[in-house]
Amino acid sequence: MPFGNKRVSTLLFHQPTLYLFMLTKRVKENVIKPVKRHDADTGSPEAQVALLTRQIEELSTHLRKHKKDFHSRRGLLQLVADRRKHLKYLERKDEKAYLVLVEKLGLKR
Repeated sequence: MPFGNKRVSTLLFHQPTLYLFMLTKRVKENVIKPVKRHDADTGSPEAQVALLTRQIEELSTHLRKHKKDFHSRRGLLQLVADRRKHLKYLERKDEKAYLVLVEKLGLKR
């Protein structure tokens, strides 16, 4: 070892696990595709709920491994609350679309 100190070498060469909380463009397109209203749809409640659901799934898997990551847990709770608001809005405006979306995403009512 060139450094002579095992701790220094492990800090320099350790590859941490990379978690991506942001969804890539390709993933977003695949998530929105089954629920979109029209070709250029990104802002409808259905699309927003689908994206939030995917982000919640990603963050949940991270938190299963890192149980003490309380900052990310707070972000997860904010995402869940935001999704709940979008679902309440959709249920109020278009109950049929709400029921279809819940069925497609496999959410509890």
